[in-house]
Amino acid sequence: QVQLVESGGGLVQAGGSLRLSCAASGRTFSTNAMSWFRQAPGKEREFVAAINWSASDTNYADSVKGRFTIARDSAKNTVYLQMNSLKPEDTAVYYCAAKKGPIVVLTIAWDYWGQGTQVTVSS
Repeated sequence: QVQLVESGGGLVQAGGSLRLSCAASGRTFSTNAMSWFRQAPGKEREFVAAINWSASDTNYADSVKGRFTIARDSAKNTVYLQMNSLKPEDTAVYYCAAKKGPIVVLTIAWDYWGQGTQVTVSS
């Protein structure tokens, strides 16, 4: 079992930055791929970014490429999402997720989910 707890969300003006953190518990963190998804009101949950277990591979949604960076610290069992140049359309609840094996963008492929953290970007 893996438990995930997100933090770092908040209200920020367009053009600003936030860093989300996801603290994982469980002995298998170092062998799990980790990811961030987001869900805006009235929309489906969508893939944002993912990183494999060794941090040798990352993947980003086109909408965040060049603005967001995913990273992990296995010593701290934590994965981060650095978000720069934020836009109002980035407003959503951001979820951390974990799975065994390679990174994929499909929501249903991820086994463990956090409770989410709200990010609101004002114009």
